[in-house]
Amino acid sequence: MSELIAIAYDDMYKAEEVRLALLKLQKEHLIELEDAAVVIKDPEGNVRLNQAINLTGMGAVSGGFWGLLIGTLFFMPLAGAAIGAATGAIAGALSDIGVNDDFMRELGQTLGPGTSALFILVRKFTPDKVLEEIAPYGGKVLRTSLTKDKEAEIQEVLTNRGLHPQSATQ
Repeated sequence: MSELIAIAYDDMYKAEEVRLALLKLQKEHLIELEDAAVVIKDPEGNVRLNQAINLTGMGAVSGGFWGLLIGTLFFMPLAGAAIGAATGAIAGALSDIGVNDDFMRELGQTLGPGTSALFILVRKFTPDKVLEEIAPYGGKVLRTSLTKDKEAEIQEVLTNRGLHPQSATQ
């Protein structure tokens, strides 16, 4: 089962920096992410989502391939590819995997202007090593599906910016 963790940052770009750090840790097999999305609230107060996976683009590519293949069978490969890409893009745009977009937008509205938040779904991770890497970025825990004790530990490490990483337990 995946755990949801949402962390707010006082900078528009900080959440994206942390997401990149987590993706690096994922390559090192220290964390397994199901989803990692960033919500940015610009200085004008507009909320914007940055998803890790572009479902519209993936749907268009997949649909284009299958449309081309089926279109070739009926001697209309270009029409099949165009129709397949269009339907794939629509299906991808209507899909929602990972953290619910409406939930992220709703929580994003509570952020102050010029700030950001990171929403991650974590399958598993090595707490001491991961927290040590993200602690220097600081942040405030907004929501989690973790126990209150684990949530408090994460907030303590972020507040102290890694000064006491040994307090994090597995």
